[in-house]
Amino acid sequence: METLANLESFVRSAETGSFSAAARLLALTPAAVSRNVAMLERNLGVRLFQRSTRKLSLTEAGERLLASIGGNLQALQSAISAVSSDRSEPAGVLKVSLAPTFGIGHVLPLLPGFLALYPLIRPEWHFENRQVDLIAEGYDAAIGGGLELTPGVISRTLAAADIVAVASPAYMAGRALPDSPEHLDRFDGIVMRGSRTGRIRQWVMQDGAGNEAQANISENIVLNDPAAMREAAILGLGVTLLVLPDVAANIERGELVRLLPDWYANAGPISLYYPSRTLMPAKTRVFIDFVVEAFQR
Repeated sequence: METLANLESFVRSAETGSFSAAARLLALTPAAVSRNVAMLERNLGVRLFQRSTRKLSLTEAGERLLASIGGNLQALQSAISAVSSDRSEPAGVLKVSLAPTFGIGHVLPLLPGFLALYPLIRPEWHFENRQVDLIAEGYDAAIGGGLELTPGVISRTLAAADIVAVASPAYMAGRALPDSPEHLDRFDGIVMRGSRTGRIRQWVMQDGAGNEAQANISENIVLNDPAAMREAAILGLGVTLLVLPDVAANIERGELVRLLPDWYANAGPISLYYPSRTLMPAKTRVFIDFVVEAFQR
């Protein structure tokens, strides 16, 4: 009878197309995953993968085995997880990707309370402006906006991401306030160039009555990070468009003023993303529950 380790190594390698990616998911070395799969092939007497230097691909026999295992492996994993979670405290490295500005401003302050409840968890948090591949890169979770929902990844909404126009009081001193997003081009603009597209991000704003208007921002300063854009606005370098949660505290402190208070652009939600594996480590489960509850409050 095959061991659970051999079957897990086969299924995760098939799902990710890589022994290395499967190893990150299973907390093993790539060599150990490769040995487990080789042992399974030897015991079954068939080749399950075609191997190349770049990727793995299932053979016909491998495809049949993967289809046959189906949810049976997940059911077995769930049973084992349920039993072990009853007697063990959440522990281990918690690898999370976070959008820098939102993560530092709103998620990092939750960490002391989280670690007070779960002292055996060791956070490994990556603050980065990029779209990560949760499964292939071995992340337990990610927090940000617009992550592509690839197969095996689900999301929970944490907050709305309304884009608003802001500038410093010093910059606006002596200047007439704009009365429409189309008139933002009267000011120096601080804009963002997307790292994936290489293009300047454009926004269409709307008001409470449902009217829409293009936000015309001059491209006087081009940056690639929202935190840098916020600091540039605080320094009085011009007008910029940023997510409201990222500038709410600055507005409250009087460092920035919101222009066009009735207008905003919808950037979609800020969400918590995680692999939808039936067998979810206790460390990931308690992190998800803790963060979702905190943002609900």
